Amino acid sequence: MLAGPLFHRETLTLPRPLKHYLLRAMYLGALFILLYTSAQTTFGWQHVRNVGDIARFGSSVFQVLCLVQLTLVLFFSMIFASGNVAQEKDRRTLILLLMTDLRDGELVFGKLLAALLLPAVLVAISYPALSIIHLLGGVSFQQVTWAVLISAAAGFAAGSWGVLVAFWREKTFQTLAICLIGLILFLGVVEGVSWLLGGTPVGVALGLLNPYRALFAVIDPFNSPAGWSSTTAAAVSLAELLALAAVLNVATLLRLRVWNPNQAVYEAAASDEDPTGVERRARQIWDAPVIWREICTRAYGRKMVLIKLAYFVLAGLIIGGSLAGGDPSRLILGMITQGGFAFVALGLLTLLLVNAQAVTSLTTERDAATLDLLLVTEISAKEFIYGKLGGVLYNTWQLIAAPLVWLGFLVAQGHCTIENSVYVTIGFLTLTLFSAMLGLHFGLAYGNSRQAISNSLGTIFFLFVGVFVLLVLLLQARASFALQLPSFLVFILGGSLGLWSALTHRNPSPALSLAAAILPFCTFYAVTSFLLGQTLGVCLFITAAYGFTVIAMLVPAVSEFDVALGRSTQDIG
Repeated sequence: MLAGPLFHRETLTLPRPLKHYLLRAMYLGALFILLYTSAQTTFGWQHVRNVGDIARFGSSVFQVLCLVQLTLVLFFSMIFASGNVAQEKDRRTLILLLMTDLRDGELVFGKLLAALLLPAVLVAISYPALSIIHLLGGVSFQQVTWAVLISAAAGFAAGSWGVLVAFWREKTFQTLAICLIGLILFLGVVEGVSWLLGGTPVGVALGLLNPYRALFAVIDPFNSPAGWSSTTAAAVSLAELLALAAVLNVATLLRLRVWNPNQAVYEAAASDEDPTGVERRARQIWDAPVIWREICTRAYGRKMVLIKLAYFVLAGLIIGGSLAGGDPSRLILGMITQGGFAFVALGLLTLLLVNAQAVTSLTTERDAATLDLLLVTEISAKEFIYGKLGGVLYNTWQLIAAPLVWLGFLVAQGHCTIENSVYVTIGFLTLTLFSAMLGLHFGLAYGNSRQAISNSLGTIFFLFVGVFVLLVLLLQARASFALQLPSFLVFILGGSLGLWSALTHRNPSPALSLAAAILPFCTFYAVTSFLLGQTLGVCLFITAAYGFTVIAMLVPAVSEFDVALGRSTQDIG
């Protein structure tokens, strides 16, 4: 095989589980549910005979599906690729791979292509689904082809970035945080440089490094860059993304043996060989050793300060762009101010990082084989869970505080009332606690680190992508909301089933089933209340629904800890 035995093994084992085929069917089903919901939102139950209306609908729904797919491919390609390598590091099997006769290219490309195999399959099966929209009119096969190619190239570049960071950094949380922040920073820098260079050919070409620009040029040819056809823009973007992926992969190949094994391995070996070294003073451990380890040690690496600095740089760019955006009262997408959009962007990034911190706090223990050691000590379940939860919130408190500080600035400037700021603060803190507890829940439920990380971050990501799509559909259906309610119920029911499958993966319970049932419906009510300006209703339903879900995950983790881990008293004995 071109990519070596690692990729060969993945191609043989990936199609074996039933969930592989279910996932493909669910992805196509989700696309058609979104297509059906959009059709009901646009036409309702009336019989449409006008060819022009059907063509306009085909064009609009094609835009929504392509944007959603590109976002999902970028996110999951990066997460799968980085998690594939990070798991080897946590289990300390990467050193064994480096000691084999695998060539560097087989190791790097084997890991990269193996991680991208599932996203590639999903992108490939989306081509026939998107081609069906061509039958409605308003979309050509050429547009469908370019949209799929751009998504595939963007996923390949994002996966290459994830592999580079994973081989570079030692700790899984550092890898995930740098991947997320780096991707958003890259898109921001591309947009900033393109804006500075204006409409020059260089500026336009650099702007096409942002795959969203190229996709917009494809799905709306009339808004393609000045002097460029949509086909030219798509081809240039495709070539640039592939070139960027090649540069990232070459850098990974050149630095692979320099970064790995980590310098800490050599330091540990040197200390073992030199017993006369300087002895360190023993530190005083608290009565709660789990939270002491989370707070007072470098459990997540030595570069946490740099990650937080990168987050604040990104926050500064987002806030600066909001302040430089002109009229602060101008609404984005007709529903949120520029300052509010900046808060949402920072809040979503914070929730993803909190969730990544929480899930990796357990997967790292499991992969390093220290979780079983902790379980045979006198540490109680409450001490373990609350210690991990407290450590997650402490280590990320600066990230949590940043959006709230920006919210305080908006209140001081008169762009937000004190009452609404209180509601927003309560809702945001509830979602933060939900993100942390969700990470711990998946860390306990999944024995495989890659599955735990991808399911945990994927659940958070899908929740907010679903909320965004729901907002767009609700804005389109404002004039006939009551008539379109059945179609929205289909959309929400699909979200409930997906959430139920994720939450009750190993340990089903009536509370988790109820949480999965009510959470999408309460979120739907909160979204509609937001559009109607009923801010108190948004706060109450967000707090009640997500707070109940936190309790539904927390109580079994504390009271039935061994069951939550998939163990039994016979296993312990």
